[in-house]
Amino acid sequence: MSWTDCDTPGCDTAGDEKAIRYVIRPKPRDLGGFSVRRSLPAIEARSVGPFVFFDQMGPAEFAPGTGIDVRPHPHIGLATLTWLVDGAIMHRDSLGSVQEIRPGAVNWMTAGHGIVHSERTPDAERAAGHKLYGLQIWMALPKDRETMDPAFDHYPADSLPTFEGPGMRGILVAGEGWGKTSPVTVQSRTLYADISLEDGASVNVPADHTERAVYMLDGAVTIGSERHEPGAMLVLEESAPVTVTASGGPARLMVLGGDPLDGPRRMYWNFVATDVSMIEEAKDRWREGRFDPVPGDDEFIPLPER
Repeated sequence: MSWTDCDTPGCDTAGDEKAIRYVIRPKPRDLGGFSVRRSLPAIEARSVGPFVFFDQMGPAEFAPGTGIDVRPHPHIGLATLTWLVDGAIMHRDSLGSVQEIRPGAVNWMTAGHGIVHSERTPDAERAAGHKLYGLQIWMALPKDRETMDPAFDHYPADSLPTFEGPGMRGILVAGEGWGKTSPVTVQSRTLYADISLEDGASVNVPADHTERAVYMLDGAVTIGSERHEPGAMLVLEESAPVTVTASGGPARLMVLGGDPLDGPRRMYWNFVATDVSMIEEAKDRWREGRFDPVPGDDEFIPLPER
């Protein structure tokens, strides 16, 4: 599939009036001057493809001497991906990985049977003051891989494929779409892209993946005759391409999706699993200090009992 605008032959928006299955409008939560919007899981949709968790961080501005300090905490049964629009985060994990992430690059962590990591503001940004704006997502691992060995990979910005059209530029963050394949090692069919549109420009979201959604980071878009403001996630109907057009100014959006999950997932805190016994075992391991520690970061987040 390819991008298109509405002057291009084959750009048919007639079916776009009924293209949206759900509109998820997450409310911002203030975490002490730092705003977070959580679109998944939601009442309308627990997941979209392998995506079971979708958080927007910020935009936020930190004064000199302040920053984020997400202390070491565990994960099982999922893979995490951090995608920044602005700012920087220092990742450390129990495999010994130490990797700063900046806009346009990917930190991809596969938890498998268990990993521990921390996320903190790098020293230089903390000293100078800084902005932070980005997305954190979790993808459920397939049932036959949810207890695989943990892994961490970093992909620099120039390793990710791009695609362009009139007034449109896209980055394929993970998976397959628009004739491109990302180098990020996903465990199931995935679509995840960052697309920027000039005012009036359009992108055609391909129907190659069964489940798809559009999340507006900045600017408004129209699908058919309906206009949608930033901060909403639009879960699309299956089977047909959908044309998304920037309305009233430039827009930036994320397209996500993939194959449906191979069964329901249970979620408790940072644990995702097909079987509740796996979550109970992980809870016991964390309470008893049996997860591998993060070298150089001795703090930890206690297990929430509710």
